[in-house]
Parts: sequence; structure tokens; C-alpha cells
Amino acid sequence: MGMKKIGIGYENFKDFTKEKMYYVDKTLLIRDVVEKGGKTTLFTRPRRFGKTLALSMLRTFFEVEYDESGNVIDNRRYFEGTKILDEGGDVLDMMGQYPVINMSLKSARQNDFYSAFSMLRNAIIREFRRHDYLLRSDALDERDKLQFSELECGDIDWEERRKGFRDGREEDEAFMKEVSKYADSLQTLSGLLKKHHDRNVIILIDEYDVPLENAWVCGFYDEMVGFVRSLFESALKTNDALERAVVTGCLRISRESIFTGLNNLEVNSIRSLSFGECFGFTQEETEKILTEYGLKDRIELVRKWYDGYLFGRTEVYNPWSVISYVDDHVSDHERFAKPYWANTSSNSIIKELIENADDDVRKELDELIGGGTIEKQIHEDITYGDVHDSEDNLWNFLFFTGYMKKVSERQDGNKIYLTMRIPNMEVGYVYENQISNWFKNVVKSTGMEELHRAIFDKDTEKMSDFVSDLLAKSISTFDSGESFYHGYFLSLLNGVPRYTAKSNREEGDGRPDVVLYPLRPREPAYLFEIKVRKKYNEMDDGIREAFDQIRDRKYEEGILDDGYAGVISFGICFCKKSCIVELYS
Repeated sequence: MGMKKIGIGYENFKDFTKEKMYYVDKTLLIRDVVEKGGKTTLFTRPRRFGKTLALSMLRTFFEVEYDESGNVIDNRRYFEGTKILDEGGDVLDMMGQYPVINMSLKSARQNDFYSAFSMLRNAIIREFRRHDYLLRSDALDERDKLQFSELECGDIDWEERRKGFRDGREEDEAFMKEVSKYADSLQTLSGLLKKHHDRNVIILIDEYDVPLENAWVCGFYDEMVGFVRSLFESALKTNDALERAVVTGCLRISRESIFTGLNNLEVNSIRSLSFGECFGFTQEETEKILTEYGLKDRIELVRKWYDGYLFGRTEVYNPWSVISYVDDHVSDHERFAKPYWANTSSNSIIKELIENADDDVRKELDELIGGGTIEKQIHEDITYGDVHDSEDNLWNFLFFTGYMKKVSERQDGNKIYLTMRIPNMEVGYVYENQISNWFKNVVKSTGMEELHRAIFDKDTEKMSDFVSDLLAKSISTFDSGESFYHGYFLSLLNGVPRYTAKSNREEGDGRPDVVLYPLRPREPAYLFEIKVRKKYNEMDDGIREAFDQIRDRKYEEGILDDGYAGVISFGICFCKKSCIVELYS
């Protein structure tokens, strides 16, 4: 059909040209970094919003590259037909003119500091080896080359020493020396690159906060913060060879002073007005890709599922989800939409939020899940270490990592308050899924014996109170229809001694909602017919409807025909978090 390949999982900018893949043109980021960015620009955006691809694009544009014969590579072909070439201007004079240091810190997601540092060190070593032409440079003296070689090779015996740490042996000074040596390694590499090229260096660092998030979870936060702080201070603050730097992550880290005294830092978060269109797909870009792949009639569906993010004043779609949707549906137009981003991002914070929610948080979650909004004070410098310090920090974390969307904002003195909501159906699925898991934990931790005893005693008041109290402890879901309450009540009957719970089994002239069948026929069965009403004053009507259905469809006669000793029937009506149970007679 002549359609270009969809690049699922591709993060190397050159691949989009080499493999003729569809590319949503974000090349004007190059111009904006030069014209609007600082000496160091920090972009904080949610996961899977194109940060890694953006850095690869910047590297391809700015870097002076050589082939194996030492000839300069012309990367202009990768930008043919893009907006940056059409734009023209002085920024094009910067193409292919700078040495570039390019690093990702995502490999530091390890269980201990020694393993995490090892992965970061390996990433630094790989970057040194990428520039090993410096060992043949006439501009570097022997001392420079020796310094380069020591950092390029590392300590060959260090892995065995690291194993000793895990085994609990005495701290090895050699390990701490190795940590110290690599703490200023990027500054060293910058200086050597400048000496060879006679040009300042561009530094690109991706996912800078991954080591900090992981270290906080795994319990070695202070050690990792110390190393990353030293690495960044030397590379981004006291580095005379720095032309400019771009750093990406999810959260701004300030309390730990990762960027201490970095006066040339330009922080661009999802609240910033500039660079709004550079990460994520705009409405126009989304409609274009859907149209080109024959999915124009799905524009409104895709909007409901994957739109809803507001970066500055720009409404954007989740790019990972949109391209995943297109890739799934180009060959099967009728497939249902599904969450993609939810399966790639760490949702552990959502789980913690729900499992530790107090009554106030539950009420706010109820409001959000029902399509409503909440207002919270915003803190730009929220960090992983702060998440549980206060309730407001939880909401801030959810906002900056893509789980909430700004609807409006107001200022009160020096405080900024945001009104927020869940951005779309995809993120709503994350909440609903985690809420389901949380509810299961609540059910497991709440003994059902009292409810089961009330059923056997035909104590409808206790049954009503018990179920209503349990509902009050849970959090709303999107589905408050009869099917939800049906499954909900059925789950409460698991483990009734000497009985098994069945639903929608044929009896009489229909299918009663739930029946507790005795394992021994000489005991009675218990039948439950469930109804739902939207208003509390209609619940009695729901009970009458349940009774009419029990009678008209002859449920009890069907059960008795199966040979059971008797049938005790109940009508149940739910309305939001209230439950009424009455005995049928």
C-alpha cells in the first residue's frame, strides 16, 4: 500500500531515514534549543514522550562525525524534507560542527549502589571508547592520552572488589577511589574533545533521574545522589569546555542540589510555555498520521483514549500510545482501543497511593474517577524522596509524571494552585486497574465471617450495614452498573463454609444473579437478586423489582426441582456506596 513502517521502539533518529519509517517532524526543537534554551536546558516530561529520540536528533544534527577512514560524515541527508532545513537561518551553520557527549543513565536501575555505579561507569566508558580517535590526536600530549586511557579502561580488578562489598567484607578504598575518579570524567572528556576539535562540547544526558528514583526505592539514595551531583557539577557547572547541554528526565531534582549553583540552567517542565509542541503529538500531527494510515474515522476515539495532556498551552497526545494504536489497527481496523502507556510506565506509585489512601484521598479519587476535578498546590521541585511527606506531594508527583492534567490554575500570594483531572481513558484505566487490586487487598484483609453469619441468620440489617461499610472503604470505579455490583457481591461470598457461589445459572424460567448452593442437599440454597438505582429514594423500588423477578421467573421452583431442601431468597439494591438487603417472602 506504500505506507511507511511505524517505528515502534525506535529511538535512534537516523533509523527513521535508513528504514524509511514514519516520522512526526520535531526538528524545530533544534532551533528552539539554540534560541530559547539556556547553557544547560533540563526537559522534564512523562515517560515515553519522545525525549530519547529528541536527544538522538540533537546529536545527529550537531555532532561532527567521522567514518573509519577519518573523513567527516555529512548528516544532512537525515534532515532532508524536515522543518529545520526549510526554516534555514543561522542555526544551520551549526550542523556537524561540535563534538558531542551523549549518555543515558537508565541502565542504573539496579538493586545496590555498587551494581548501579558499575552500569553508570560502563556507560561513561562506552562514551570514551566512542571517541577513542583522541588517542591518535596530535593535539593531545602523552599525559592527556594516559588520562583518557585510564578512564576508558577502568579498573580491571574492580568487579571482584565489588563482589566483596555484597558479601559484607570491609569497605574497599579502591572502590571509593574508582567512584571519585569517574565523578568528574565527563568534564575530563569535554576538555580533551575541545583540545582536539578546538570547539566547545555539547553534552546530552538522557533519563538523568532514573538512578535517583531507583536508589530511593532500593535504599541507597544518599550514595547515588552524591555521585550524580559530582558528575553534573563538574560537567555542567565548572566546565569551561561546555558549549551547551540538554538533560532530560521525569522530575526536577532540586532539594538534593544535583544542580547546585548552576546559574545557566533553564528548566522546562510541562508547565512551561516554551517547547510545548516538541514532545508529544499535537492534534494536527495526530490527525495526519491517522489519516495517512486509513484511520481517519478513529480520530475521536483516539482523542478520548490518548489526548488530554497540556504542556504549557499546547494540548498534546501521548505519542507512544498513538503510534502503537496505529501499528495495531492498520491491519485490523476493528480492534478495540487499549492502554499502551500503562504497560510501559512504572505504576508502583499509583499502587502505593491507593493502598495507603486515607478517607480524604479516597474522596478525591472518587471525584476524579467520576470525571471530576481536584485543586492542589503545585510544587515544581517535587522529588522521589518527597512523595510520602504529604498528601499534596502525591498529587504533584502524579501531575508531573503524566497521571493528571491541568484544567486551570490560580495564584494566591506566592502559591500556585492547579485544578487537575485524569487526562484520558488510557490513564483512567491505570487508576481503575490499580483500584481493583487495592479493593482486592481490602476484601482479603476484611473478614467475611460476619456477612456469612448474617446471611445464615437472615439478618438483613446486618447484611446491609456490612456491605455498605465495605463499599465506603473502597474507591469508585468507572463501572457502577449492575454488572459491577454483581461481581462485587459475588466476590464477598467466596469461602462460605459448606457452600459454593454460582452466578447466572439457569433456574426456573431465567437466570438468578447469585445463588449459594449447599454442598449437602439437605441444607437450603440462598438466592440473591441484585438491582441498581441512581437515586437513593428509588432503592425501595429496586427491591420490589427484584422480588417481582424472583416470583415471575420462578427461580425458587427451579432450585427446589434440583432437589435442594429449601430456598431463602433476598432482594438487594445498590446505589453508589449504599446497599439495602431485604428478605423475600
